[in-house]
Amino acid sequence: MTYTENLWLFVILLFGIIIVPGMDMLFVLANSLTGGRRAGLAATGGIMVGGAFHTAFGAISVGLLSRLAPSVFTALLFAGAAYMVWIGITLLRSSITVGAIGAAETHSLWIAFRQGAVTCLLNPKAYLFILAVYPQFLLPQYGAIWTQALVMGVLTVLMQLGIYGGLAFAAGSSRAFLVSSPRATMLIGRSAGLLFITIAILTVLR
Repeated sequence: MTYTENLWLFVILLFGIIIVPGMDMLFVLANSLTGGRRAGLAATGGIMVGGAFHTAFGAISVGLLSRLAPSVFTALLFAGAAYMVWIGITLLRSSITVGAIGAAETHSLWIAFRQGAVTCLLNPKAYLFILAVYPQFLLPQYGAIWTQALVMGVLTVLMQLGIYGGLAFAAGSSRAFLVSSPRATMLIGRSAGLLFITIAILTVLR
């Protein structure tokens, strides 16, 4: 697999991760509905900071493990693939629906930004997820780990901006879709689950 193909695989997985309705998405919508587009975009900005930090964490972890403990890094590759399969099965079996979206308790753009960043940064599942996914894509044969991580970080924040920012601009219709379309949200979740399993199998075979 070439570096370009590897990167496209990451982009597809990244889209599947972000598009599934979850805490970040609902936080952006809540701020948009109660504080307007600017509040929604501020919340998105905070989440983007969290995404950039997670990328840096993933790059440091992968870089250290691949150099200092190659056997541990190899084990992490397989453990990460197994974790991705588990996430995929969980999503396939789940019925993701979105209930009424409550008001966000924010009073300024700065608070919306700060809460978005803190919520993202303090999510322990995010770090476990990073340790599972990033070793599958940050590979020494594709060049410097930091260069690859920089590209992945830029793609992550741009994807967050595109999806969450788009929700902020169309908060009313976005909320109506998520709340009134349980079948659509279930399909999104299950499609993402299938994507996780497929990519995990591909990375193990690779």
